Amino acid sequence: MHTSFRTLTLSGLVLAGLAISACSSSTAEAEPASDTSSTAARSATATASSASPAASDGADRRQEVTSLTPRVVLSYDGGLMTVDAESGEVVGTTEHEGFLRLNSAGDGRHVLVSDSDVFRLFDTGLIDQTHGDHSHYYEQAPALTDTALEAPEAAHVVVHEGKTALFADGSGAIQVMDSTAFSDGVVEDGEVERHATEAPHHGVAVPLTDGNLLLTQGTEESRDTVQVVTPEGEVVAETTDCPGVHGEAAAAPTEQGDVISLGCENGPVVYRDGAFHKVAVQEEYQRSGNQFGSHDSPIVLADYKTDPDAEQERPTRIGLIDTRTDAIRTVDVGSAYWFRSLARGPEGEALVLTYDGQLNILDADTGEVLHEVDVVEAWEEPEEWQEPGPAVKVAGNRAYVTDAAAQKLHVVDIVAGTLVDSFDLPETPNEIAVVAGKPESPAAPDSGHPGHDHEDHEDHESHESHESHEH
Repeated sequence: MHTSFRTLTLSGLVLAGLAISACSSSTAEAEPASDTSSTAARSATATASSASPAASDGADRRQEVTSLTPRVVLSYDGGLMTVDAESGEVVGTTEHEGFLRLNSAGDGRHVLVSDSDVFRLFDTGLIDQTHGDHSHYYEQAPALTDTALEAPEAAHVVVHEGKTALFADGSGAIQVMDSTAFSDGVVEDGEVERHATEAPHHGVAVPLTDGNLLLTQGTEESRDTVQVVTPEGEVVAETTDCPGVHGEAAAAPTEQGDVISLGCENGPVVYRDGAFHKVAVQEEYQRSGNQFGSHDSPIVLADYKTDPDAEQERPTRIGLIDTRTDAIRTVDVGSAYWFRSLARGPEGEALVLTYDGQLNILDADTGEVLHEVDVVEAWEEPEEWQEPGPAVKVAGNRAYVTDAAAQKLHVVDIVAGTLVDSFDLPETPNEIAVVAGKPESPAAPDSGHPGHDHEDHEDHESHESHESHEH
């Protein structure tokens, strides 16, 4: 079997100096996925506000510190704000129009901003410079960089085992690079792998540790196929039994390699030991389009929807997918939630923020509720998924919860099950990303070999999927 799949190595990519001289006031329209190149473009609409006077020359004002404090990046109507996770201080704001989606770039410092037809690179200002057996830490003002990777209908970002994959819904194009390529605000190795799917569709790609690529195939009208493809274009594993494929998460690997779960409309499917395995469900229609994994856990947390006719289904059950046995356990958390409600804790805990305002912290292995933390006032999902609503992200043992109604950011100690801080914000938060200075999903020293150990995953942030326009 063969599919439309290409790999190109690009040298001298996204050089900041060339970007300034070569780019006009707007990013050029992208060509088809198979023959475009990534470019760095200066954003004509993004400017540092008066709250961040050092944004344009932050490199000259960086300050050495004894340790790095996580920073929370929040989008709002009109731009981005960066918040110190311990003090709640807004350390910088950046004006930028449009609906901005946020994902960690994977290097522990940068955030990728999905902005219509480009992924823009945002520098949070956390710098970890390693020298042999020790590191030096620096902080500087956050800023939107000049680096922009063209991607028609920029959509999913997946960070996995030291790699970052970007998917463009408008072309079906995939860009894969080392997560460390972002460390200096450009793709420093000058190398991006570019791949093309057969047609534009709302899809996702996951770079695997054996060098292969897991990707979806489909069209704008339908999609039901997931493949694993070699760099030479050979399909080595495939399933077509995943209607409406949406959402992915990585679980604990086996000795044979990566384990990836994906959401379908007839029950999830799991890629394990080189093959796809269907997860049996009782319902004819069962959709788990938002999935959250933990590198040290074989269990994947997922939403659990069963009404194909609902415009806005409000489930109270979650799914806990056991990727070892291809089985799914449901837990009723007693109140509804939405796609921004779910996250994973440092020990693989399943986190669910429900309409009653509680952050439910569950043991993913047993489904037992460990803590119920009152965080926000009672709320409901907005009619449009792009509108602000509560969202949860995790870094270390802290969960960061946005509170659009009260214009606050709340901090929860996951292990203790307590609310430790609440910060007032100058704007209503929408999307959220958290970086802590260390790579979220670093490659292990023997990452080219299946079943490798992962001892430095303490700041790993689980892969997550957004229901986006299908919500």
